[in-house]
Amino acid sequence: MATVIGRRRKAREAALQFLFQEDFLKDALPPECLPGRFTKFCDHFEIGAASREYALYLVAEYRAQAERVDLLISQAASNWRLPRIAAVDRNLLRLAVGEMLVQSAPDQVVINEAVDIAKRFGDVESPSFVNGVLDAVRSSLRAA
Repeated sequence: MATVIGRRRKAREAALQFLFQEDFLKDALPPECLPGRFTKFCDHFEIGAASREYALYLVAEYRAQAERVDLLISQAASNWRLPRIAAVDRNLLRLAVGEMLVQSAPDQVVINEAVDIAKRFGDVESPSFVNGVLDAVRSSLRAA
């Protein structure tokens, strides 16, 4: 069990780093190019094969539902416009909300993982911000 959790954590971190990179490239990546660019990213940063599959799944799920995910985040972070949210936090929220939508893991696991990753990659405010937004998203999704 610990190896699955470890692989998923590494996958989430790799997916976050990939989306962060894509955020700065600002070029619209057609869906058919995603696997190739992602493979190059994973090769360059030595992302293990065990984590790649789930990381690509997370990125693809976010991209398939990007408008809905961004709307849910915007509604939950009512005092923040999406572009004004720190890039790490914004992309971490995108991955976590996308994962909550497909329910590939329990919501609380997704939220806890996102908070832990925010501690590693975000700033001092990131964990509580990410937790608050994801909890609001979870409440709105499960109330519907």
